[in-house]
Amino acid sequence: MTQRIYDSREQAVVDFTPRQAGKVGMYVCGPTVQSSPHIGHLRSALVYDQMRRWLTATGHDVTLIRNVTDIDDKILDNARAAQQQGGAEEWWALAYRVEREFTAVYDALGILAPTYEPRATANIREMIDLIERLIERGHAYQADDGSASVYFDTATWADYGELTRQKRDQMEDAADSEPVGKRDPRDFALWKAYRDHEPATASWDSPWGRGRPGWHIECSAMAARYLGESFDIHGGGLDLRFPHHENEMAQSKAAGQEFAKHWIHNGLVNIGSQKMSKSLGNSLFAAELLQQTRPIVMRYFLGSAHYRSVLDFSETSLAEAAAAFERIEGFLARAESSLSGVDLAPLSGSATVGDLPAEFTAAMLDDFGIPQALAALHGAVRAGNTALDAGETEAAARCAAEVVAMLDVLGLDPRDAAWADRSATGDAAATTALDALVNALIEQRAQARADKDFATSDQIRDRLSAAGITLEDSSNGTRWSLT
Repeated sequence: MTQRIYDSREQAVVDFTPRQAGKVGMYVCGPTVQSSPHIGHLRSALVYDQMRRWLTATGHDVTLIRNVTDIDDKILDNARAAQQQGGAEEWWALAYRVEREFTAVYDALGILAPTYEPRATANIREMIDLIERLIERGHAYQADDGSASVYFDTATWADYGELTRQKRDQMEDAADSEPVGKRDPRDFALWKAYRDHEPATASWDSPWGRGRPGWHIECSAMAARYLGESFDIHGGGLDLRFPHHENEMAQSKAAGQEFAKHWIHNGLVNIGSQKMSKSLGNSLFAAELLQQTRPIVMRYFLGSAHYRSVLDFSETSLAEAAAAFERIEGFLARAESSLSGVDLAPLSGSATVGDLPAEFTAAMLDDFGIPQALAALHGAVRAGNTALDAGETEAAARCAAEVVAMLDVLGLDPRDAAWADRSATGDAAATTALDALVNALIEQRAQARADKDFATSDQIRDRLSAAGITLEDSSNGTRWSLT
């Protein structure tokens, strides 16, 4: 049983063999906490949560690091802009507030907490040490104008461009704010000198003078601190491939580290076939989405496409995902009602490969093939419903157990009580209440039919139909669905 993954550096699907048998070290670029999370942030975090859960199910002990960039030009700019409009929030308070927003939406989607979630501001010493190492090895220099800024000298690293297969003379210039004292426009900042208009709290002492770290050095230093100088997987959104990940790779390897063995990049999100961007005004914020849609349905939708594909968001695609997930929920509810006394298990991440159908396992082993895995899931749902219709309880129980195991691996088991607590708007509570009310009416209708009071029975059915609820009678009882 060999896991296959698409390695962005190799630009090919390759065998994945952890550096240490049974253990996987993953570093995933987390958010820059400058503003509220949007759907793209959710999709990226969910992709690596799915991978982590699958690797755990296949017997690996996974250490996942997801950093928080809590010091950055954009954070300082946003705080300053708000203060110019009369606000009083300091940059660090803005960063912490937004970080809590990210944590809340991650929790709402059932995304497991990382093993460690280091903040950049808590690892300044490690960043300074790494920069000193690069200077000693001749790959970095203090700004030629005498300021405290330090830059990576791209001309000294022959493999610069290795990740994205670009030649150095074809690369874009590094996008540093107020770049001064650089020897080459492609050189990027490792340490940014303190500027008079910035708050004093946003700078630290260093051998070169007060300043703050560049974006790229933050991740290199934190990955090495928490995973060591070589680890298995580095992940992030496709938009981070260049320059962020290219620069991470260059500076870490120039410092003598092996760094990441494999690189994985997830696709981005389109809104109605358009790229999501602030300039187009089509950003979808996570909190708003989770107020409109049950979190478990949003998790299903965001995780339904292959991780390397673009995910197209529309009201239609979300509605289709909701309908698909309701079919899964409907089968489980029917199975639990019809197969009383049968333990469907497992709950809370306890499923293993032995509990799963072969086609699901094959799909996940093939570069985390979620679409094919979901096809196996829905196939088991259809087979289970057919078995229930035919009164084949043993076959139905087997299908139900497979469905539960697959949902468990995907983090989508609706029986998990935690989902009832994750709805920001009370949707889960409303669904529970609706289910109780409809089932009460179904019981009244069943009693009326038993009493041969068909007028009352028909009246209950018609009232439910008028409310958009369809009843389906079978030898195993009555189930309902929204039309």
